[in-house]
Amino acid sequence: MFTGIITDVGKIAALTQEGDLRARITTGYDTARIDMGASIASDGVCLTVVGLGPDWYEVQISAETVEKTNVSNWTVGKRLNLERALKVGDELGGHIVSGHVDGVAEVVAMTDEGDSTRVTLRAPKDLARFIAPKGSVALNGTSLTVNAVDDCDFGINFIPHTKEVTTWGDTAVGDRINLEIDTLARYVARLAEMS
Repeated sequence: MFTGIITDVGKIAALTQEGDLRARITTGYDTARIDMGASIASDGVCLTVVGLGPDWYEVQISAETVEKTNVSNWTVGKRLNLERALKVGDELGGHIVSGHVDGVAEVVAMTDEGDSTRVTLRAPKDLARFIAPKGSVALNGTSLTVNAVDDCDFGINFIPHTKEVTTWGDTAVGDRINLEIDTLARYVARLAEMS
């Protein structure tokens, strides 16, 4: 489990296809304190550490994960939002995030509003019903509050701090973004279907 509060921005150092896709990601984390088998959310995708070095970790990514996320767009040099798994006693500053990406949203518009940036994204139709104004979503692993919803489109605001400490300052129209809907919204919808 994660909170959606990004604690490092890493960079893809290498990508190799060896049955599954293997990615080496550089990090500012103290890798001596990362266990083999640990989970790290990398752009919102919960991935298992299978290799460690002095300033990097490696993960193995299945074909299904590549297909269901934006991992197919990853390239060497791409920056990634990173978050280590929650520990008992950690501050829960965002919302509960599983790192299990539900689909990919597309950035369809960006507008500066004062010092902030309003980003409009288009969710897949089957996921749009789970997104509500003032609800939570995780986008590339970042816990965010939805400002507005119009059918499959929804808006998020990014303050300067968020753009500086995450990869959101690199975002452009047309980018494909990992979307994880709020777990609570998923269960409420399921209960409503069963009534």
